[in-house]
Amino acid sequence: MPNSNAATTRVLPDHARDHLRGPPTAPNSVVEYSDFESEPCAEARWAVKELEEELVDKLCVVFRHLPLTTIHPHAQAAAEAAEAADAQGKFWLMHDRLFDHQNELEPQHLQSYASHISLDMATFERDLRSGAPARRVAEDVESARVHGVRSTPTFFLNGILYTGPSEFLPMLNALEGSDTQHDRFEK
Repeated sequence: MPNSNAATTRVLPDHARDHLRGPPTAPNSVVEYSDFESEPCAEARWAVKELEEELVDKLCVVFRHLPLTTIHPHAQAAAEAAEAADAQGKFWLMHDRLFDHQNELEPQHLQSYASHISLDMATFERDLRSGAPARRVAEDVESARVHGVRSTPTFFLNGILYTGPSEFLPMLNALEGSDTQHDRFEK
């Protein structure tokens, strides 16, 4: 559960560094801190996909890494593989592949996924060894720390910490402001 810092900090997309889907200038945003080995994160991605389908060009989705390595031993390597895929412009393809196979995140599986999405394998390996993916993941982990995020998935909807269920309708209602009780957002 996020701590009290998250309740007072607005967390919005950083267009210069974040992994974005949807228009950067969209009126709505979903910033998610996530872990590729977390089952709740894998389930939550379907709610996010439904939001994207519903809001189309009115939503900017951001993915930030928060590998919970004490309970998910393969999460860090998976996050780094996603970053190495990003260097070839295929972050979201790797993102989906990792979640689709989140129970198979051993090094040989990561190699297979990279090959499956047609990455240049020599470049992928070189990028992983360079340490750049690990540094990029560490930046997201530090961002999570600064914003008080300690668990995954954690969402910020339109910059505000969302504490409701990771489900399509409650999240849509919160984004559209139709949740009159406002108990889904921490103030």
